[in-house]
Amino acid sequence: MIVVAATQNKHKIEEIQAITREFGMDIISRGDAGIPEVEIVEDGSTFEENSEKKAREIMELCGKITIADDSGLMVNALGGAPGVYSARFAGEEADDKKNNEKLLYLLEDVPPEARSAQFVSVITMVYPDGRKIVARGECPGHIIYEPKGENGFGYDPLFVPEGHERTFAELTSEEKNQISHRAQALLNLRKQLIEREK
Repeated sequence: MIVVAATQNKHKIEEIQAITREFGMDIISRGDAGIPEVEIVEDGSTFEENSEKKAREIMELCGKITIADDSGLMVNALGGAPGVYSARFAGEEADDKKNNEKLLYLLEDVPPEARSAQFVSVITMVYPDGRKIVARGECPGHIIYEPKGENGFGYDPLFVPEGHERTFAELTSEEKNQISHRAQALLNLRKQLIEREK
């Protein structure tokens, strides 16, 4: 099954490919699908809204099944922030380093027991015939006081998943792909695909 990924983020495409390969899905990028450069305004207030908007707009351009992910970090001490603004937490031009610096600054005086957080991923698959599947996944954990690890991207160096002592950025991609929020969302997606085929 050829599926077009709405994201331009090669890290996300690699994670989605690694997890969906076993489900018989061949994920291709927007570029490989021949879709011209187009900017999708992520103006939804939830991961679900943004995920569906991205998938639908790309599907309308290519006419193929499209998969989109909207994900982010929700920190309980910050009322769920950065949430849908995770990628641009420190401003529209912010990079991972600036976003991480802002997060650490805001949590400076927050004690270890109050630094709980969860990564959330919502994956939407839309079909040209109008069908859609929405799958949500979460990975609980906590935020540490300084970045650790060289792997991953985004807030990975600051996030220690529940039941682990290493950050996402210290885990191998194989280890992360077994427990990540995206992995949970994709397993949920798989379950719905299986149900659909019955």
